[in-house]
Amino acid sequence: MTSDARSISGAAGRFVRWETAITALLVAVFVGGIGVSPDFGNSGNLSFALRDLSEIALIALPMTLLVVCGQVDLSVASVLGLCSALTGKLWDGGMSIEAIIPIVLAVGLVCGLINGFLVTKLGLPSLAVTIGTMTLYRGLAYVTLGTGAVSQFPSTYTDMTLNNVPGTPIPYPIALFAVLAVATGVVLHATGIGRSLFAIGAQEDAAYFAGIRVKRIKLVLFAVSGVVAALAGIIYTLRYGSARADNGLGLELTVIAAVLLGGIDFDGGKGTLGGVIAAVLVIGLLRNLLMLNDVSTETQSIVTGLLLIISVLTPRLIAVFREAQGRRRGARPATPAASS
Repeated sequence: MTSDARSISGAAGRFVRWETAITALLVAVFVGGIGVSPDFGNSGNLSFALRDLSEIALIALPMTLLVVCGQVDLSVASVLGLCSALTGKLWDGGMSIEAIIPIVLAVGLVCGLINGFLVTKLGLPSLAVTIGTMTLYRGLAYVTLGTGAVSQFPSTYTDMTLNNVPGTPIPYPIALFAVLAVATGVVLHATGIGRSLFAIGAQEDAAYFAGIRVKRIKLVLFAVSGVVAALAGIIYTLRYGSARADNGLGLELTVIAAVLLGGIDFDGGKGTLGGVIAAVLVIGLLRNLLMLNDVSTETQSIVTGLLLIISVLTPRLIAVFREAQGRRRGARPATPAASS
């Protein structure tokens, strides 16, 4: 994709960026949702919608950094499932939540480091590596807990994932996401590390010869992705009060759909975190609207799939359109010079 591909073509498009279009879509979904369902706009439902996308929003942050860097991590949902299963196994074994959390985060870190090692040290493509570890980590989740479930977690912790920040409709997990999003936005758009990520995604070889530690940065990004997926696994488990090996199944596609719909170029090097956050909200509100109208989860998956296709296909079509425009302009005969 070219940078122009993420702009809306046409004369007006010169002033309208992809992120602006996604924000307009978010407003349209919100206004349309209020029109379709009277319960959609009340604070209780919006709070539920935000809480329901907590894990997607959290995992989308490191995924944004990875994709900007030209990488992808398809194993995040399996890490979530593995960490959920491990949380349940340890809790069932009598361990306290305070002791479980650092262990589970450490397991997420190891999962991320394995991905990063295979990509950076062995030079394997991240897509292929994380497809493999996606299956590996999910299998380990079933080995850990089997097909059963563990519940009866202490209300002190489940309430933290279900309650709102006092006086606001914002759930605690979304408040955590907001803090991490600000930190991620600062790193990506206001620091040398962020500029290095864009440089690696745009042209990795040039970034390497410019002195950027490409492999180290990628390794750290995969490690962070693993830790955040583990954190999401803990939140998911406590929010539903159920540890299962199949928790978060298929969630990775929703995360990637949000990142691409938000304007991050899948080839790396372009995009903004603001667009991703708007896209996460679009997907969350759409899912909520479909639930309010009793639409099945299978149909919700179809909508997510369509958004993923649209987010990939639309920039390509815009790029083709702009290239065709450029060829037509180049084919026009030169205007004869006026005679004196």
